[in-house]
Amino acid sequence: MPAQVISANGGAFDVPAKLTAQVLVCSIIAAFGGLMFGYDIGISGGVTSMDVFLKKFFPHVYVKKHHVKEDNYCKFDDQLLQLFTSSLYLAAVVSSFAASKCCKNWGRKITIQLASFFFLLGKAVPLFISEIAPTKYRGGLNVCFQLLVTVGILAANIVNYFTASHPYGWRISLGGAAVPALFLAFGSLLIVETPTSLIERGYPELGLETLRKIRGVHDVQKEFDDIVNTTELAKKIKHPFKNLMKRSSLPQLITSGILQIFQQFTGINVIMFYAPVLFQTMGFHSDASLLSAVVTGTINTVATLVAVFCVDKLGRRFLLIEAAIQMFIAQVVTGGILAAFLKSTNTLPKQYAYLVLVLICVFVSGFAWSWGPLGWLIPSEIFPLETRTAGFFCAVSMNMIFTFIIAQAFLTMLCHMRAMIFFFFSGWILLMGLYAYALLPETKGVSIDEMNDKVWKKHWLWKRCFDQDHDQTYDKP
Repeated sequence: MPAQVISANGGAFDVPAKLTAQVLVCSIIAAFGGLMFGYDIGISGGVTSMDVFLKKFFPHVYVKKHHVKEDNYCKFDDQLLQLFTSSLYLAAVVSSFAASKCCKNWGRKITIQLASFFFLLGKAVPLFISEIAPTKYRGGLNVCFQLLVTVGILAANIVNYFTASHPYGWRISLGGAAVPALFLAFGSLLIVETPTSLIERGYPELGLETLRKIRGVHDVQKEFDDIVNTTELAKKIKHPFKNLMKRSSLPQLITSGILQIFQQFTGINVIMFYAPVLFQTMGFHSDASLLSAVVTGTINTVATLVAVFCVDKLGRRFLLIEAAIQMFIAQVVTGGILAAFLKSTNTLPKQYAYLVLVLICVFVSGFAWSWGPLGWLIPSEIFPLETRTAGFFCAVSMNMIFTFIIAQAFLTMLCHMRAMIFFFFSGWILLMGLYAYALLPETKGVSIDEMNDKVWKKHWLWKRCFDQDHDQTYDKP
């Protein structure tokens, strides 16, 4: 889920640069790829709770849902119903591979335009924003992608709420996904290509002109020279995916992959996918459950603003560690309440149902200013140019694969594990917090192409991967 400001080398703080209107407009337009993604996340969970949709496509689930004696935790346990939601993410794995190739060969701008037409989820967006934003503002601008994801989820929840009782409600909800796609399609005609991509593809003069435009100053020679040097080094890498397997690439590859796994094992997507279903399980009626999903969606959006304004001040690690503590407490208490008061066929007492809603909001807010946006921000800023598109593809693929696994398994897990599922996710959150504390380096204020020298080579563990006797920088002829 964000937006940022960098050049090929990220544009260190001593490089002349302004936060120009061009950068802001390009970042906002590009971040609408996040709105597409968020709407798809939010809409599927709401649609699968609509009676009119269940009657038409999953009648057996509809019967179970309204059977008085049906187990609260198992009403929606159906593999095909889960596949309706999770299949989006299998398609995203394939599309992200196509996006990585398109980024390298034809540029970030063209990839974003194709994303709007083919719904590739806009996964080129964090890279695009990272390469046009100044280092000082990189984190905050990149979080705009995640902010638009949360807006998309909220919009989907609102649409679901007002269309739930309409006979064609599910059609209206699903068709609404075209709106952000159209905005991105037309808006992408206004954005500029990144200087890094232009120089990488053999257009140095145009790259220099674009760099001056987005930085708002004429003297950009130092940054331009850095980009040229970096792209020349990157061209020596003929097989970026093979290069990811080299020893010096392991810190970035491992870190980006682990962050994607952790992001999904917070349990956030099951809350976002299945919020209406989950609230119905706890005793809220259909309309009330959709309204509760709107409440959590609003919290999600507002809390993401904390990351926009704080990520470049407080740093990545602080937000991740604080949120892990907050989310852990919320999950454990929620699990305890459900274990004690929600049995197979009863309804959760009203006071506890509303307490659970508050706890879920606490959980969602913690995720929204930490593991949500930073799960996309950090992978987009830690890879050197020679492996950047390949590395980010691997991160996106890992995210989509584990999103699919969780989305496909959640309702079955809920049926069999019951309230213990919240303790399952809280265990992962504890592990995440420990990882962020012990193994994740801080990347705030460091330009992209200085990450190895200033971050990884100085880390107590990852510096061992940069032994020159065991690794070479370039592909052998």
